[in-house]
Amino acid sequence: MTMKLIALDGPSASGKSSTARAVAQALGWSHLDSGALYRGLTLIALEIASVRRGLIEEVAPREVVDAAEGRGLQLHSDGTTFQVYIDGLPKDGAIRTPDVTANVSWVSALPDIRMWVDTRMREMVHGGLEVVIDGRDIGSVVFPEAPLKVFLTATPEARASRRLSQRGEELDRAALKRESAMLAERDRKDSSRPVAPLRQPPDALLLDSTTLSFEEQVDRIVGWARERGLA
Repeated sequence: MTMKLIALDGPSASGKSSTARAVAQALGWSHLDSGALYRGLTLIALEIASVRRGLIEEVAPREVVDAAEGRGLQLHSDGTTFQVYIDGLPKDGAIRTPDVTANVSWVSALPDIRMWVDTRMREMVHGGLEVVIDGRDIGSVVFPEAPLKVFLTATPEARASRRLSQRGEELDRAALKRESAMLAERDRKDSSRPVAPLRQPPDALLLDSTTLSFEEQVDRIVGWARERGLA
């Protein structure tokens, strides 16, 4: 029986989550955003650090995982996508704050954190879900057996423009240059980290969306899924 799984990887601000969500909707599948779990763990780490009036780097990864277990950090499906719940409450807004965004890269590189998240995702997929999962190492580490792997990318300038537009900020030259530099630095850190570095799996299909519309990149992935008999 063929696993119904599409692994969608790529750098920060490449549109992985929005694309994965649209692909899942087109196929009638569920969308699993691995980044949401990492953001949930980052939120918990920040809260622990705040209570102690210390730095997030001083919080032990095992302590974060234990707190996540104790507070019931998990993903709940609304039928097409999953949302992070902590203490029985939805936390989608809380995990998207600038403070969480600034720290999630560091938290997600910690081995204990990654092992916890990977285990949760494997349990969900092996439970029989038809799912599109996006992240940075889904096809290379978490699900190397995925029947369709896609590496979604775009130039730092294109990604910066999209991110600024999403935030409602002006697309002036200085802002684009600043945002592009931040994304390039994030790419460098994600690609060079010792644990689960960002890289394109050898058998992944490359999708450069720099000159594509959102609809075109979604259609491309849906087409690949149908070619492989997944839909």
